[in-house]
Amino acid sequence: MKRASLLILFSLLAYQKVKAQVANDSLGNSGRIEKLFDFGDLVIERISGKNWAFIPALVYSPETSLGLGLRAIRVFRYKEKEPSTLRPSSLPITFLYTLNNQAIFTTEINLWANDNKEYFNTRLELSNFPFKYYGIGNKPDILEGEPYTTRFAYIHLNYQRRIAPGLYFGPRYEFRVDDIFRRVHGGILETTQVPGYDGQRISGLGLVFNHDTRDNIFQPTKGWLNRLEWMGYASFLGSNFVFNQYTLDFRKYFKTNEKQVLVLQSWWSSTTGNPPFQHLSLIGGSDRMRGFFEGRYRDNHAMVHQAEYRLRLYRNLGMVLFGHTGQVAAQTSDFNWNRFKYGAGFGFRYRLNQEGLNIRLDFAFGDQRAFYFGLNEVI
Repeated sequence: MKRASLLILFSLLAYQKVKAQVANDSLGNSGRIEKLFDFGDLVIERISGKNWAFIPALVYSPETSLGLGLRAIRVFRYKEKEPSTLRPSSLPITFLYTLNNQAIFTTEINLWANDNKEYFNTRLELSNFPFKYYGIGNKPDILEGEPYTTRFAYIHLNYQRRIAPGLYFGPRYEFRVDDIFRRVHGGILETTQVPGYDGQRISGLGLVFNHDTRDNIFQPTKGWLNRLEWMGYASFLGSNFVFNQYTLDFRKYFKTNEKQVLVLQSWWSSTTGNPPFQHLSLIGGSDRMRGFFEGRYRDNHAMVHQAEYRLRLYRNLGMVLFGHTGQVAAQTSDFNWNRFKYGAGFGFRYRLNQEGLNIRLDFAFGDQRAFYFGLNEVI
């Protein structure tokens, strides 16, 4: 916690220094600053075609080590020739290869239609993924993690329709198949034979209820984004594990002034039945608690609370400060103040287009140091 506090203090001082430098340059040396940002805008314009933006992908995280690849994204309005109140749709495509010999291909469609009355989302992911298993619980069984490798394919489909202003409801389908073809002989996965240790196939149907009053889907400055989701995985759908998963996700956006936004998130997950270890409730990774290895802490129930403060520095350049805390538990009654894990970090943003889509670079400190490079905001 002391390290996180020092990090936040350092980030605030850095922000003030950058702000002061920009102010000084605006008085005497604004030409150099303007030329630098003109060059940045030119680079963005060159990598962004009329319909697509192409961005070299560089990532370093505890899960992947150093990863290199390519990201392409198209932002568009469905059946709309001119800008309107219809929210922009997006189609990102990513290929990534890492020094951990992980090969990852993902693509996703976020489609808004019919004057924002309908929303469709689908995601496809294909991976060959060396990873680590730490055990189950709020304290890892293996401090360094036990390596294993899985080949998996994943897809989900979600359709939502507006039933009242700001309220959306609809079905969701999810399918994933894993082939764990490499693991430590006589290791903890084999000796404990935790569900899913030799692979899995899950297939489930569920329902999603969304409360969405954001003023912008890429860069919200006010409003709510709340989500309630239930997924049921059953044998009659082709799943070889039968379990239920419930997720609550509350997000609130506050515009503190013309250039700064505060974001708060509270996320809860609960799993019942006989889930494979890959689908227990877990914390960590690039979306929930940056700086913690994804899945290092996993159990039947999990909670994560995050805050992020976003500051616009100059033209398309921004900065963020963030902090988070979370824990996992076998029973909800086990949740306790002294079980929380803490982390914090800072990052920089560069706006790609007028819709507000950002390139992001985050430096995070949790149970280990990590940095993340990607598109759009985390929360």
